Amino acid sequence: MAALQARNPEALAEHRRGRFLLSTHRQRIDLDMVHGFLTNCYWAKGISREIVARSIEHSLCFGMYDNGAQVGFARVVSDFATVAYLGDVFVLESHRGRGLGKWMMECIVQHPALQGLRRWILLTHDAHAFYQKFRFAPLKNPERYMELHQPKVYRRP
Repeated sequence: MAALQARNPEALAEHRRGRFLLSTHRQRIDLDMVHGFLTNCYWAKGISREIVARSIEHSLCFGMYDNGAQVGFARVVSDFATVAYLGDVFVLESHRGRGLGKWMMECIVQHPALQGLRRWILLTHDAHAFYQKFRFAPLKNPERYMELHQPKVYRRP
């Protein structure tokens, strides 16, 4: 039973670094800020506020705060047993260059509910070197992977 409690994704995790807080407390998330960033970024351009809210509701989310104001975000979709998908990782431009993204990733990969997973997955256009610091690597067998990709799904009426 103790092992199950340690892997409980609903257990709140909070980490402090000076004036910064990283928290999995979903109620702290500034939905308007997260949506504002995501709807303008290359991977979720045009995403609706409702879809962002639903994605947060069904993910283990990590919000980063500077004296209470949200400045970063990431979310993990997982069965908490075998696989995790890491997505929507960002730190606002005003707070980059301070090691906050690295700190956030360290906290994410060390989260108790995400230990012992066989596979982590993420997609990135330009941050390969950053994620390699956390042992992510290009696919060894890309011929085994398939996807159903609908890049314009957020632009539908």
